[in-house]
Amino acid sequence: VQLVESGGGLVQPGGSLRLSCAVSGFTVDHNAIGWFRQAPGKQREGVSCISSRDGIVYKDAVKGRFTVSRDASVNTVFLDMNSLQSNDTAVYFCAAPRGTGASCTRWFDWWTVSDYWGQGTLVTVSS
Repeated sequence: VQLVESGGGLVQPGGSLRLSCAVSGFTVDHNAIGWFRQAPGKQREGVSCISSRDGIVYKDAVKGRFTVSRDASVNTVFLDMNSLQSNDTAVYFCAAPRGTGASCTRWFDWWTVSDYWGQGTLVTVSS
């Protein structure tokens, strides 16, 4: 299993970015996949999750600004980020639980470092 993030970069406040998480080893329709972020000096936190079992979850900090989606034809999950703010600056990771068929409700708040993780992509929001 491999998850590879891309799409990070430097953006001005109010700008937009699209992150991608290319998945191999399982199909994106068959498992929950989450987006997480870790800002300098802070703990890793969940951002959004998508699964076939229970749909989509967003954390309050990004509701209305971020949109998660997936494309099974390219086995990739996307995170569209709009109205970016300086406090969105972080390394963004995608992750999935081991096994298949997980729901966001049962996994997203109980993630562990033993789950499948990508290497992360840096998003910097600054003028």
